[in-house]
Amino acid sequence: QVQLVESGGGLVQPGGSLRLSCVLSGGILEKYWMGWHRQAPGENRDLVASISWSGNTPHYEDFAQGRFTISRDNAKNTVYLQMDLLKPEDTAIYYCAARLTNPGAYEYWGQGTQVTVSA
Repeated sequence: QVQLVESGGGLVQPGGSLRLSCVLSGGILEKYWMGWHRQAPGENRDLVASISWSGNTPHYEDFAQGRFTISRDNAKNTVYLQMDLLKPEDTAIYYCAARLTNPGAYEYWGQGTQVTVSA
């Protein structure tokens, strides 16, 4: 059974940085196309960024482009989201997700990690 566990969230001031990690267990990371999503209170869960099996093809939503960096270390079964120049509107629960095919639906989700950007 594939499981995803996120970590690295917390409270940060505007303009600050956080690095989120997502560890996949019960499977082999290189088989999965990975994505980071986020959900703010009262909002839908939205894609933030995704990355291909090899890591050569990252994709970013417009709000993340230039500020966030998605990467993966298949040897460590870990995906990362480096977030810089954080804004209060980035406050949300961030979720890691995995899917076998692209395109396709994300099949596995982590429990999420809270990111709060506030002075």
